[in-house]
Amino acid sequence: MAAATIASVPARAADAGHWVAAWATAQQPVAQHPDTPAFNRAPNLAGQTVRQILAPRIAGDDWRVRVSNRYGRTPLTIDAVSLAPAGRGAALAGAAQAVHFGGARGVTLAAGASRESDPVAVHLDAGPVALSLHLAAGVPTPGDWHKVASQVSYVATDGDHVQDVSGGAFHAGPTSWFFVDALLTHATDDARTAVAIGDSITDGMRSSLNANRRWPDALARRLASDPATARVAVVNLGISGNRLLNDSACYGEKLAERYPHDALDMPGGRYVIALIGINDINFPAMPKRRGLDCDEPHTFVSAADLEAGYRRLIEAAHRAHRLIYGATLTPADLPPDREAIRAAVNQWIRTSGAFDAVIDFDQALRDPRRPQVLIARYDSGDHIHPSDAGYQAMADAIPVKLFTR
Repeated sequence: MAAATIASVPARAADAGHWVAAWATAQQPVAQHPDTPAFNRAPNLAGQTVRQILAPRIAGDDWRVRVSNRYGRTPLTIDAVSLAPAGRGAALAGAAQAVHFGGARGVTLAAGASRESDPVAVHLDAGPVALSLHLAAGVPTPGDWHKVASQVSYVATDGDHVQDVSGGAFHAGPTSWFFVDALLTHATDDARTAVAIGDSITDGMRSSLNANRRWPDALARRLASDPATARVAVVNLGISGNRLLNDSACYGEKLAERYPHDALDMPGGRYVIALIGINDINFPAMPKRRGLDCDEPHTFVSAADLEAGYRRLIEAAHRAHRLIYGATLTPADLPPDREAIRAAVNQWIRTSGAFDAVIDFDQALRDPRRPQVLIARYDSGDHIHPSDAGYQAMADAIPVKLFTR
């Protein structure tokens, strides 16, 4: 078990409470290279409607949508936006509520910009909601996205369908999220947000599609079932392939750089859970590729390098008055030289006292007879990413009491 080491009408703006992130995702640049393979290319959505299924983790009656062009290189115009409870597939389970920006139906975002919508007065329960966006004709191919959503998005190719309750105009599209990085709700003062940040194991790679079986989802369900933590939202800022110390053309800005925006500036944020480092250990040994090399730079990273990086995350979290919980790196069936680095990093996380608490994911998932590998039932099949059962075991290894402070 984990061991804690320390102890569209105006919203009711005058009410007590604050805005809290109920759902969020990490944006990452779309790879810009002539040899980019199809699976790393974002679709052209100009003039189309994209309906995305999101899962806020606490209920609310007033909402803001934060749209983003953070890594875009040109302006982005969104002509219309709606928010509604999700039904089956692309269908809605209730009327679509129009989302406005300064009273207007649409919004234009400059390259690098994001913007929160006006408040939308609609009751949404924790669980799937549908966010529909109609993109202006002529907008460029997205410059950023969240590539591995483990969730199908739906696309209507023939104009503005943001108000459609039926899903008939939509077809199943990419398993990615576009142009949105947060849903905020106006919540009571006891509501707060826990940010899970890391790589593909936090992102939920190889978890069941459309099922919300990532470990942050499972943790959110655990917290919701306990009265002491029912008002804690868990948001997922993992990026598959991400590293702590180096950028990637395919896997996004290094976590050390995106961390202030993605973790510390999160509305309502109180806790950070950091699980990062296995790609820093692994990628230097990957074979170099011609054209687009997603693993570039192949820079050797030592345990000491990672420990120094963790200390920077911790110091920044404490300056921002956040609690930060360090998670041990999970088994990845590494060769002995890389396994030695993973073991040294985990030993430091467990014994240094640097984090506000330690969550021992390694202990929860490792095979007792061969601690460098996952327990078979927790292995999705690639010997790195957990199965749905493994992700649940990770969530079960986190003490609920860490979120009562």
